[in-house]
Amino acid sequence: MSPKSKPQVKKVVLAYSGGLDTSVIVPWLKENYGCEVICFCADIGQGEEVEEARLKALRTGATKAFAVDLREEFVRDFVYPMLRSGAL
Repeated sequence: MSPKSKPQVKKVVLAYSGGLDTSVIVPWLKENYGCEVICFCADIGQGEEVEEARLKALRTGATKAFAVDLREEFVRDFVYPMLRSGAL
């Protein structure tokens, strides 16, 4: 692949936060790669801002946006082990 050629990308799944960087990259990916952009937001206890981020992803051009409640998994797989380890 030459330095100027772009790979053929049909679909991108983007870990989306709703911040400036991920909001800008959605239309950039579509413009530069002509690909479908699907955004994924993980709810690990942030509250209402996760749904706001999902809606913002759609407004910035994502074809689909998912907000998945991962609070239980986050606590089970990360918080409890951290507490058991005696981390401060």
